[in-house]
Amino acid sequence: MKTLLMRITLAILTTIALPVWSAEKPLPVRMGCGLMTFDTVPGWGLGEDGKSQIGPTHGSVVIDKAGSIYTSAQMGVFVFSPEGKVIRRFIGDDYSNIHDMEIREEADGEFIYGARNANAEGIKFSGETGDIVLKLKFPEESGLKLTAFNPTAITVAPNGDIFLADGYASNHIFKFDKSGRYLMHFGSKGNDLKQFNTAHGMTLDTRYEPPRLLICDRNHEPKGRLLHYDLDGNFMEVVVTGLGMPTSAAVQGDFVSVPDLHGRLIILDRNNTIMAVLGHNPDPEKRVNFKVPQEEWIEGVFSGTHGSFWDRDGNLYVQDWNVSGRIMKLIRVRKG
Repeated sequence: MKTLLMRITLAILTTIALPVWSAEKPLPVRMGCGLMTFDTVPGWGLGEDGKSQIGPTHGSVVIDKAGSIYTSAQMGVFVFSPEGKVIRRFIGDDYSNIHDMEIREEADGEFIYGARNANAEGIKFSGETGDIVLKLKFPEESGLKLTAFNPTAITVAPNGDIFLADGYASNHIFKFDKSGRYLMHFGSKGNDLKQFNTAHGMTLDTRYEPPRLLICDRNHEPKGRLLHYDLDGNFMEVVVTGLGMPTSAAVQGDFVSVPDLHGRLIILDRNNTIMAVLGHNPDPEKRVNFKVPQEEWIEGVFSGTHGSFWDRDGNLYVQDWNVSGRIMKLIRVRKG
């Protein structure tokens, strides 16, 4: 009896320890730990043929108050239901190459703000109709003489002021009022304490009062870092350093999710302590790698994590920088 019990126990432990796969479709993979434990949803967002519907991705994720999930791809913005079905899309030159998005509820509806690096502009459009109501070009009135303008990140202050990071060029962060009037700029390119070496991602950090800017300094040497600036453009502190290549940040309550281009998603608490690392890719050939085709995706393993967002239930939606176009749903595991 004792021997049989030991065999049964060993079989259970072996089953738990090994990844669970199906020849046709992978089963959910559990990742994270403690409060930040998640299960993947295999095949979420794929078409009926099992293929990606969105094309190459180098973008972002946001969610509206109805629970619809918006993700930006090279060809435009796709809107999914929580079940992973495309319910509308905004395709074309006006919506292509949105590198970063923020969503905001305003008096006349919900609006999405986007940073379009390849198109040298920020935009604001209706999440329901797609109508573009504002475009932010390089502000000549700043007096700067730039050779390029490639915005990578955008966020909005409580009063409607808009911040647009020129992360692929000058690394200045430009501040506009809600009508698009230029107000100021701050920051410059470099590796000093108050400089940015690719101000790649940015959001409003509502974990604190008053809110402040949380900026992803992706290529800072020797390691990527997160920074706090106040809404007047003043440096406050280094939030955390020693990261890989942090690309963006999304806040919910006391927590922030930070995609890392090295193929993982980092979750921090209000003290900016790392609570969990999700989807870590141990293969150096398949992380920071845009060219991993869909047939080589591994369930529960990321390759070039670029965007993320929380839904109201604490589930996460994650986008990889990927040639085939990858977006994943992670369901929060509630314990006890």
